[in-house]
Amino acid sequence: MTSTKDAIALENKYGAHNYHPLPVVLSKGDGVYVWDPEGNRYFDFLSAYSAVNQGHCHPAIIGALKEQAETLTLTSRAFYNDVLGPYEKFITEYFGFDKVLPMNTGAEGVETAIKICRKWAYEKKGIPENEAKIIVCTNNFHGRTTTIISFSNDTDAQKNFGPYTPGFIKVEYNNIDDLESALQDDSVAGFLVEPIQGEAGVMVPDEDYLSKAKALCHKYDALFIADEIQTGIARTGSLLAVCGDCTCENHCERQPETYVKPDILILGKALSGGVYPVSAVLADQEVMDVIKPGQHGSTFGGNPLAAKVAIAALNVVRDENLAVNARKLGIQFRNKMNELKEKSKLINTVRGKGLLNAIEINDSPGSSTAWDICVKLKENGLLAKPTHGNIIRFAPPLVMTSEQLDECIKIIEKTILEFNRS
Repeated sequence: MTSTKDAIALENKYGAHNYHPLPVVLSKGDGVYVWDPEGNRYFDFLSAYSAVNQGHCHPAIIGALKEQAETLTLTSRAFYNDVLGPYEKFITEYFGFDKVLPMNTGAEGVETAIKICRKWAYEKKGIPENEAKIIVCTNNFHGRTTTIISFSNDTDAQKNFGPYTPGFIKVEYNNIDDLESALQDDSVAGFLVEPIQGEAGVMVPDEDYLSKAKALCHKYDALFIADEIQTGIARTGSLLAVCGDCTCENHCERQPETYVKPDILILGKALSGGVYPVSAVLADQEVMDVIKPGQHGSTFGGNPLAAKVAIAALNVVRDENLAVNARKLGIQFRNKMNELKEKSKLINTVRGKGLLNAIEINDSPGSSTAWDICVKLKENGLLAKPTHGNIIRFAPPLVMTSEQLDECIKIIEKTILEFNRS
C-alpha cells in the first residue's frame, strides 16, 4: 500500500496543482469514518463537499453499483436502455417535476440549466436571439467551466481564463430589492441562485428571500433556477433547501406553503451518494420541451450504471430519514458551537442549516488561522476544510448519530480551546 508520504509526493510530481488539499491521504471509508494508509481513523466533516450524504460506501448503493456494473454500464443515448426510463420516472416523481435531463457532474448540470433557460427565453418568452441575460448572485459558486467562471467574482477562479462569456447580471445575494431592479430588464431570462451559498461560507439568506425571489421571477416572466447541487438531498434538514422547514421526504407536497418550487432544479453530488458522477436537471414540460434531439447531450449522461446508483442513493435518503436526522443534529451542533463561541474569542460567528454549518474565525481572510485549526483538527481525528480564508465548513455525512456528533463536538472544542492558548 502507498504510504501517506509517497502518495502526496506522487500527486505533487505528476498531478496538476489545481487543489490545495489538507495534508492527509485517505485510503478507506465507511459511514462517517475515513482512514489513512497508516490506519489512523478520522471523522469526515466535509463529506466530499456534501456528495457523501449517505455515508462512505453505503452497502445499498455499493450493492446497486456492483449488480449493474456486472450487467450493463454504458450504451450512450444512441440506444434506449432498460434502466434510464425507470430512473426518470422515479426521480421526477421523487422531486415533483414532469421531466429530467440526466448529466454527470454538477458543472454540467449548471451549464445544462443555462442552455435550457436561454432557449426557453427565445422560444417561449420572445427575447431576441443572443440577447438573453441570466441574473446570478455575488459570491456565487456554481462550478469552474469557462461560462460559469465568467460570472464569478472569485479572482483565483477567474483571472487569466478570459475572454469571458457574456449574458450575466450580478446582484447582491439576499438583497430582494437588488434582484427586482435587475429583473426589470426585459432581456432577463432567469435567476440562478444557491438557496444557501456553500463555498462563500455557508451564507443562509433571510427566511423569506427565496419565496420573494420566486414571486418576482414570475412577476417579470423569468425562470427561477435553484442550484441544489450542494444543498440538496437532505443536507439542510429538508429534502431540498427550497423546501424551507418541511421535513417531508417527498418534495414537500404536504406542506406547499413552505416549498418554493423552482422552474429549474439542478442536482448532483449526493444524487449518487458520492459513488459515481451523477447530476440531473429537472423542470416541468413547458420549460423542458424546448430541448429537441441533437441540441444537448452527453455520452455518459443517463447511463444505466448512473441511473441504478442514483435510485439506490435516493432510496437511502428516504428509507433512513436522513433529512430529519440532519435537522435534529444540525440544531445540536449549532447549539454547542454557540456555547463554544462564548468560551473562545477565536469564533466570531456560527451559522448554518441542517448539517451544513460553518464557524467564522475571528481573523482576516488572508490569515492562516482557519487552515492551522483544520490541521490541528486533523491531528485530533476530525477532517474539515477552510473556505474563503477564515471560515471553516462543517458538513458530516447525514448518517451520523447523536453520540458520534457529541464525540466530534468534543474534538472541535478541545482543538479550539487549545489553539486559543497556543
